[in-house]
Amino acid sequence: MVDPDGRIVVLVVEDEASYVDALSIGLSADGFVVEAATTLAEARRLFVARKPDVVLLDVMLPDGNGTEFCREVTATSSIPVMMVTARSEEVDVVLGLELGAADYITKPYRLRELGARIRAVLRRSAAPPVDVHITVGAIRIDSTRRSVTRGGEELEMSRKEFDLLVMLASRLGQVVTRDECLDELWWGSDLTDSRTLDTHIKRLRQKIEVDPGQPAHLITIRGVGFRLDP
Repeated sequence: MVDPDGRIVVLVVEDEASYVDALSIGLSADGFVVEAATTLAEARRLFVARKPDVVLLDVMLPDGNGTEFCREVTATSSIPVMMVTARSEEVDVVLGLELGAADYITKPYRLRELGARIRAVLRRSAAPPVDVHITVGAIRIDSTRRSVTRGGEELEMSRKEFDLLVMLASRLGQVVTRDECLDELWWGSDLTDSRTLDTHIKRLRQKIEVDPGQPAHLITIRGVGFRLDP
């Protein structure tokens, strides 16, 4: 919730005092309002009490893993989560993004860049949804409800899986390049390669195709990208 002065409220969930102090000073100087929590329990309380515009979430916390809180936030609200960690292994990046994180930042980071990325994430989150009500075989996509059904049965989709499917559906029958997928859905994340995209494509196939091994709709164009065929 934007505060009475119109400033963006950032919930910082971080247990390292040096980072909390630096973020509080730097982001406040950049025009943000900073609410800081050092534990998951405190983060949950402040999330309800302050209704922040964005969550800046560390992975390793004294009372649990930040991915737990990321899952809770993305499952119950549209507030974007930006995950922060000192670890840069691909598995951490993929996990955070698969849970619906809007961005992923590794320590150390520059405060000026962080402020720019927070604003970019909020711009993307505020963008109007694509009006997509498309039937692809037995699949029905409803972007206004953010739901996907197959033969009338609703499919469970992560935020990124749904957004990827909508992106492909909005260009039905056209090739969408790998770079376009990454730029649109994973802009600004510290991915060293695009394996997370392949993971999402594989999971989408498992959910929407009758035979994922011989896809009829979600087609890979080798070396280029993907196409969703009607």
